[in-house]
Amino acid sequence: MTELERLRDLLNRERVKLGINIRQMNAPGSPVYRTWENVTVPAILLGASLLATMFIHTWVGFAILVAGAAWWILKVLPKVRDGVFDRSAAFALSSEAAFDALWAKGVLSLYARMPDGTERAAAKRQDWRAFVRALPEE
Repeated sequence: MTELERLRDLLNRERVKLGINIRQMNAPGSPVYRTWENVTVPAILLGASLLATMFIHTWVGFAILVAGAAWWILKVLPKVRDGVFDRSAAFALSSEAAFDALWAKGVLSLYARMPDGTERAAAKRQDWRAFVRALPEE
């Protein structure tokens, strides 16, 4: 069993937690970035606000902008964050090359609570393979 297969097994059994830097993965150039999630909806809200300002009244445009921004922050962004996490985890765990590339960029981290109650974590500077090998078998 390779380290990546063991890591997948530990993640499935919830013995290890995978951390992902959402900000880095939700940026242009990332393999999981989706433009429509990040640009289209805010552009529509801004356009509606500007049209309401031009054709109705400034305060109506401002109200649309405030309500739209609140809806975006409270309802849409959590879904975007969860989607980016899920897509990033699936991409990272798809192959060792992908996991190594994201690990080297500092996008990923690992966390485990040991049976004796101690906690271990690994990030960019540590070797993720050594971290996985050092975890005890159940």
